[in-house]
Amino acid sequence: MLINLSNHPYAIWSNEQKCSAQVYGSIIDLPFPYIDPAGDEGYIQSLCDEYLQKIDAICKDDTCDASTITVHIMGEMTFTLSMINVLQNRGIICIASTTERVTKVENGVKSSEFRFVNFRKYSNNGKRCHQFHAKSATSIGATE
Repeated sequence: MLINLSNHPYAIWSNEQKCSAQVYGSIIDLPFPYIDPAGDEGYIQSLCDEYLQKIDAICKDDTCDASTITVHIMGEMTFTLSMINVLQNRGIICIASTTERVTKVENGVKSSEFRFVNFRKYSNNGKRCHQFHAKSATSIGATE
């Protein structure tokens, strides 16, 4: 099952994106929340808790577990990152859709069209990246 947590419902996806999504099984839209730009980290965490409950409710209705669902998540970065961390800690795979930007300028007006290319898994190697940077910082400090 694919849970589409974005501002782009499945119904308006391109045929290419719909075909690529078929490998995940059924697709359920979960509209991306409005993110208050004045909200703090606690606000983002409470939204994550709320959306985790919504995902749990979808899975309860569909009798799925972490091994049978993937979450397509695209949107405001602080919420998206927090949500990905929570989902990955539960063993849930998270993906993004990648696009190619096609820009046109007509009569001095610039417009962009985004064409779906594929889905890409969000990396779950934060600890490895942190270890690399910590080691690099130690090495840099040792050479000065």
